[in-house]
Amino acid sequence: MFAFSSLRAAFVMICIGCGMIALMGRVSYLQTYGRTQTIRKADRQQHQNEILRARRGCVFDATGMLMAGTIQQKALFIDPHFMAECYQLDGRTMSDMDTAINTLANVLDMDSFELAQMLGERAESRFIKIAENIDDGTADEITKLDLPGVGMIPMNVRYYPMGSIAAHVLGGTGKEGKGLEGVELKFEKLLAGKDGFKRTLKDARRRPIAVAADDYLPPLHGQHLILTLDANIQMIAEQELAHTCESYRAQRGEAVVMDPRTGDVLAMANWPNFNPQTMDESTPDIRRNRCLTDPYEPGSTLKPFIVGPALQWRQTKLHEVWPMPFHQYKSPLRAKPVVDVRKSHNALATWDVLVKSSNIGMTMLGERLGKSKLHQALTGFGFGRRTGIELPGEDPGLVNPLAVWKNYSIPSVSQGYEVTVTPLQLARGFCAYANGGRLVTPRIMRGVLGPDGSVISRTEATSLRMLPEVVDPTTAAGMKRVLCDVVVRGTATKARSTNWNIFGKTGTAHVSTGGAYNESSYTSSFVAGAPAESPRLVVAFIIHEPDRNFAVSQGLSYYGGAVAAPNAGRLIERSLAYLQVEASDALPPPPPAIAKVLWNYNAKAYDTPAAPAPSANTSASAQD
Repeated sequence: MFAFSSLRAAFVMICIGCGMIALMGRVSYLQTYGRTQTIRKADRQQHQNEILRARRGCVFDATGMLMAGTIQQKALFIDPHFMAECYQLDGRTMSDMDTAINTLANVLDMDSFELAQMLGERAESRFIKIAENIDDGTADEITKLDLPGVGMIPMNVRYYPMGSIAAHVLGGTGKEGKGLEGVELKFEKLLAGKDGFKRTLKDARRRPIAVAADDYLPPLHGQHLILTLDANIQMIAEQELAHTCESYRAQRGEAVVMDPRTGDVLAMANWPNFNPQTMDESTPDIRRNRCLTDPYEPGSTLKPFIVGPALQWRQTKLHEVWPMPFHQYKSPLRAKPVVDVRKSHNALATWDVLVKSSNIGMTMLGERLGKSKLHQALTGFGFGRRTGIELPGEDPGLVNPLAVWKNYSIPSVSQGYEVTVTPLQLARGFCAYANGGRLVTPRIMRGVLGPDGSVISRTEATSLRMLPEVVDPTTAAGMKRVLCDVVVRGTATKARSTNWNIFGKTGTAHVSTGGAYNESSYTSSFVAGAPAESPRLVVAFIIHEPDRNFAVSQGLSYYGGAVAAPNAGRLIERSLAYLQVEASDALPPPPPAIAKVLWNYNAKAYDTPAAPAPSANTSASAQD
């Protein structure tokens, strides 16, 4: 028998005390933080929280054709931990589980070994996404297998039924369904909607039992957008642009089609193109909407925006004759002589300065106007500032502040240099000559529809009489008539239509690289409108850096009248035919007072519209 020991007694009491403290601590833990954790764990086991994704709104063109929509497909997931537990509880072996995985892999057209290895490496995981974008047929096959731990969740997939049509306007979405560029980015809040949620009570096999009223919030689906684009005109623009760029091996090209009465953008095309369905297969440079983001020196397409204000300010008249001394002009403001491509003009009226695109005549007119009025003319047409279109990334272009203009800026600007414009700005400015002198604001948005199709808002075009007047209606009408002659007897005869009177201006500008102009690199362009008597369309058609050596080797020209004008003319003809615009009457000849001072004038040229030549070839010396 052991003798009593106070030391052992103390040790026992201390152990009992520590045990009691531990029990009290455990009870306290279970009643406080542990209780919360236990409730959370039980809640996770008994309930399943599910996000109800909002359906992204659709995008339609002006005629109601779907350009971007959302389709609902399914994503497959596996809970490997739950799958293993179920097979163990049912008394089945791992071989049975492997067989089930092999069957699932065959349905998904996956490698069964890779699928089994993935599940084995993450055996304790509760959620592994196996496949996305599963169609209804495959989903039905998987459901019939009735495999434990295998489930599907709905997922929204952005769908572009027209492929690459209007890709640069629409932009695209990322894997998470958020807009990355274009309309998808600009109107993300309207299109995206707001997700809902559902909290479902589950049984032991994770099957849904019930949903409480407070545990359900339906998603708020995105709104639908109606654009001003016409998908058919957009398709025509892209076809003609691609044909031109490919034929001349150009680096890139842009085309903008506008309604000059409203400012509606009917088409906005870029080449090369991409498919928004597979955005990751394209580069950011290709996806950039250069109609808005890349200003360039326009060359002779800038000349109408100088001549028009000069006529209104009575700085010249259409019948004023300008001498062409020795086929070149030594401006006192510039060391290098100004020359014209065509050498046979001894004198040209202001009318023909535009029609024949004379650099000498424009330089003389620019000297008469002076720096201040030249600057005023260009800024009046909106050059040097953003147009305000509802698309991201627009560049304002460049018209240098008057304070930094040099004396040589006058001849340079008069020929379309030292100023940069975007294709959209060029089209917008030309709309003023088509609509009677008003500067429209380009728009891409026509209206917004709710998820149920109800009209939420409309974007009405501003009335023309409420828009700023750039030139008066008389001057605009006179300029329009002069520009008709560009197509009849000037630098754009390859754009002449057999059905409609087209008015326009060609341009060929050297490309500046590294601070100097490249003598063999050009931008060839054409800006035009039709029909002249009541314009429905204005088109800006720009081809950057057509391959000059290739053109020469094929007997082709690289000037705007040969490269850009023919297919721009086809774009206008096809679009007007689609719009069922009535054919024009024959273009009347110029007034006798004008006709008698025109170079090499022949009234027979106005008798009947001549069909365009079958080839885009033309002599380089005859084109701008």
